[in-house]
Amino acid sequence: MPGTALLLAAAPAGKGCLVDAASVLPVLAAVPPAVLSGTDTANVVELADPLEPQAVLTRLRAAAGAPGPLTVFVTGQLQLDRRQRLPHLALARTTPSTVRYTGLPWHWLKEELRLRPAGSTTLFADLHADAETWEWLAANRLDSGHNNAVYGRIAPPAARRAVAVPTYMKAVATILRSGWRPPVEQLHQQALARIAEEGPGIVLTAVRQPAVGVPPVPAARPDPHAAITAAARPDPHAAITAAARPDPHAAITAAVQAGRHPDADSLAAGHERAAVQAHGAGSEQALHWAEVRADLAMLAGDPVRSCRAWMLVALARLSAGQGVDAPAVEAAVDRAHHQWGQIRDVEEARRTGPALADLRARVPGRRQGALDHVQRQLRQLQTQS
Repeated sequence: MPGTALLLAAAPAGKGCLVDAASVLPVLAAVPPAVLSGTDTANVVELADPLEPQAVLTRLRAAAGAPGPLTVFVTGQLQLDRRQRLPHLALARTTPSTVRYTGLPWHWLKEELRLRPAGSTTLFADLHADAETWEWLAANRLDSGHNNAVYGRIAPPAARRAVAVPTYMKAVATILRSGWRPPVEQLHQQALARIAEEGPGIVLTAVRQPAVGVPPVPAARPDPHAAITAAARPDPHAAITAAARPDPHAAITAAVQAGRHPDADSLAAGHERAAVQAHGAGSEQALHWAEVRADLAMLAGDPVRSCRAWMLVALARLSAGQGVDAPAVEAAVDRAHHQWGQIRDVEEARRTGPALADLRARVPGRRQGALDHVQRQLRQLQTQS
């Protein structure tokens, strides 16, 4: 099966630039596509200094939806938004005061990759942090999703004002230009060896779950397998290992692959009821299974049910006291909005639209004009028979 390689290099223009991210693209582009992806044939998508986070999201979503293995190469700089202090990949127009609207939230990447088959996604990252983000990383790990094999490094701020070179990613690209792709762990270690003298900073290593061949549903709690280690300072990211345990999602994903969507939803509904009884309707455990059911409705080709399910998830999170700008709330509303746009039945879209508009008024999200879009679409629906 053909693979996909996504090459993303991004950094702000002007004095806010910490790393010459785009300089790695010619080296990566010289690698045969099949070597980049580790498959016999591959499609390559290249994004050089993109301007808009929505444009990156569109390409990322398309790559994540492609069948076969996916390898993502990300080079750039991390910055925190001032409102929520969440990490973003800075894009060409990003400044410290506009990160929230002009940068790519790192959790978007995790969200788009979470439905891919376990074991099918590899992420190589060469990231550079500003001083504020480096301090944040001392107490927080960069969450890239529990299904993905993550390799790379996060470099600290330069001692003096200078634009850094993405040496880790260039080392990866140089090794691949030989025409052979070593096993990813070996490739990672070889690249680290080539930059050992400069000190890699935080080394990213995350062990993904074994492949099961079907789209997995998201984990109910943070991934215990992710390991992020740092050199020359106390490491809050030290590897955590966990004994293998039965995955309650396995039967569900098997049902999805077999096309038995009602069975998959029934299984998830049982887990949701058990979570509500054990932990309460507003608990993360119960909301997790509600999100699983929303995703299952999408996979079953039922955008009406998926849209309504995501709206209920958002309302439940708001009722539990989460803020209108909480990432999980925004993500739920964004997914409801997207599924509403997939509804082809005019009457169903009319019935669902007003509730979505009310929710959008409370949770505008990061996409400018999202509420206006819903209201405009509703007006157009009123004129259709």
